[in-house]
Amino acid sequence: MLLSAENKREDYILPRRSAKEAGLDHQRLDRMTKQLPALGMKSVVLVADESLVWEWHEQGEDRPLSLYSCTKSVLSILLGIATGQGLLSGMEQKASDWLEPLKRSVDDRKQNLTIRHMLTMTAGFEWQDFDKPYWAMKRSDNWVSFAAEQPIVHEPGKVFCYNSGCSHMLSAILTEASGKSAMSYASENLFGPLGIQRAAWSSRNGVNDGGTGLHLSSRDMAKLGLLCLQKGRLEGTQLIPAAWLEQTTMPHHKALSHYEPHIYGHYGGHWWVEDGDEASGPFYFAFGYGGQYLIVAPKLNAVAVIRKKPAGRNQAIVSRDLFHHVLVPSLGHGS
Repeated sequence: MLLSAENKREDYILPRRSAKEAGLDHQRLDRMTKQLPALGMKSVVLVADESLVWEWHEQGEDRPLSLYSCTKSVLSILLGIATGQGLLSGMEQKASDWLEPLKRSVDDRKQNLTIRHMLTMTAGFEWQDFDKPYWAMKRSDNWVSFAAEQPIVHEPGKVFCYNSGCSHMLSAILTEASGKSAMSYASENLFGPLGIQRAAWSSRNGVNDGGTGLHLSSRDMAKLGLLCLQKGRLEGTQLIPAAWLEQTTMPHHKALSHYEPHIYGHYGGHWWVEDGDEASGPFYFAFGYGGQYLIVAPKLNAVAVIRKKPAGRNQAIVSRDLFHHVLVPSLGHGS
């Protein structure tokens, strides 16, 4: 059977080997397969040594699913690409250069907020724990204005507070800087080069939801992770500036690293960062509600995508356990 150009492109960017060919503990993976439905899993993809070596999908095929807050990490990548293209000057650029509600604020702290403050969730806005104002923002007529008009209660750069309003403002900044929606910009500068064709992203007033709303397949998520693992290079082209990836995937704040169960970690620039253990080594990850993970583990030269039916925030520990107790040991680096 002849492969379509799309399939050839995907196999080139994400080549396939069997778990056995890759030297993985394929028996451990096969045993796990029987347990995945009971764990509420929807999709699991494992990339090792730059090849797709194992995958499982609840429906038997890889379908686009909601990324939930993993969307934030994709937005971070896009902002890095825009910085590399000179559309943005970098993390220290003032957000008010692009956002009128911040520019006209009488609070100097709002006028001086930087892209770094928003990326690291240290902008200092009053925003209740675990993003509770997000739903009020979604009910508002203008999400950007709603987020920007919240009062500043902490000195910017000091206190971590998870805030999807900041993510949405970053999406608006990307739109202002590029003249395109985040989705259109991604299609040209990220999804297109990676052969990602089945993507959808919710929007409001021409601005894609910066905090959530992106839908991708698990293999396409794995391509994004592999691109990051390769320090932003694709086919000899530096798609994402390596310095941007280095800055955004290092811890800027201890954030929720002490939260129990251990589903979060330190916070970087719209990526979570984890010290890991001896087997996994340090890794960074995109995290979405209820147990959606895109994990990039440099020591293992591996990427893992885990998608789970949301069943409450803390049930994300099921996905983390799957990574630490099954996927990592299957790579031959654990026990």
